[in-house]
Amino acid sequence: MPLVTTTEMFKKAYHGGYAVGAFNVNNMEIVQGITEACQEQKAPVILQVSKGARKYANHTYLIKMVEAAVQECPDIPIALHLDHGDSFDICKSCIDGGFTSVMFDGSHMDYEENVKIAKQVVEYAHAHGVVVEAELGQLAGVEDDVKADDHQFTDPAQVQDFVERTGVDSLAIAIGTSHGAYKFKPGQKPQLRFDILEDVSKRLPEFPIVLHGSSSVPQDFVKKVNSYGGAMPDAIGIPEEMLRQAAEGAVCKINIDSDIRLAITAAVREHFATHPADFDPRQYLKPARQAVKDMVTHKLINVLGCNGKA
Repeated sequence: MPLVTTTEMFKKAYHGGYAVGAFNVNNMEIVQGITEACQEQKAPVILQVSKGARKYANHTYLIKMVEAAVQECPDIPIALHLDHGDSFDICKSCIDGGFTSVMFDGSHMDYEENVKIAKQVVEYAHAHGVVVEAELGQLAGVEDDVKADDHQFTDPAQVQDFVERTGVDSLAIAIGTSHGAYKFKPGQKPQLRFDILEDVSKRLPEFPIVLHGSSSVPQDFVKKVNSYGGAMPDAIGIPEEMLRQAAEGAVCKINIDSDIRLAITAAVREHFATHPADFDPRQYLKPARQAVKDMVTHKLINVLGCNGKA
């Protein structure tokens, strides 16, 4: 099937008590690992591209790799999404360039400016058959060009006004997740504001909610990275049981990026340490691709609950 929007994905996810995984892609091995897992598990998937990924891999290369995945995985719906588009221009570029979904991230702006530009993006996107995600509140942490020192939790009192005035198709909210691999301090108990999520879902019935910064930072990856020469002390993520709880409610899309990076880095570091004579990139990128596939398979079944939902 051709690339799809997230509309039907989210409708089924909302009523089915699961979430669709939105996995960030930067190169061929990541695309392959994700989509092979989804094809085997019969799971819908969102492949998302950040501003940084477009700089690194080039828009055209990314599009062609995703098109190849669509051809190789004909049994699953695949959406191509812009992650954290911070201007109308980058959203327009991706809409014109073949994306089926874009995120306008105006969370760094004041409320009225966020509303104004989000509405512009929606009008252009909908005229081209593309759906739009926006964000209210702000996540702490670092992801490519997205940086914030502190959480700004979403104000539930704003969400209905924002959605009605902009016409966005889904909304990312801030309830305590954060970008990167260092989401909590050592000894700090991970917590998500499920009270905010519940309040938002009451104000926006049957409306798809998105969680950014939702990697769980598996400690086996962290230990492997560190045991083979890495330096990632105190890397802590979101507990998977909390993400599963969110997926059973109004959250229809859960973003995962850092876990992919960790899976690849752990596999490559292990390979270099145990096969010091290898110099062919295929030798160490093959286990890296398998590590991504295994990790995504676990997420589809045990965290997102979207296996068998294609």
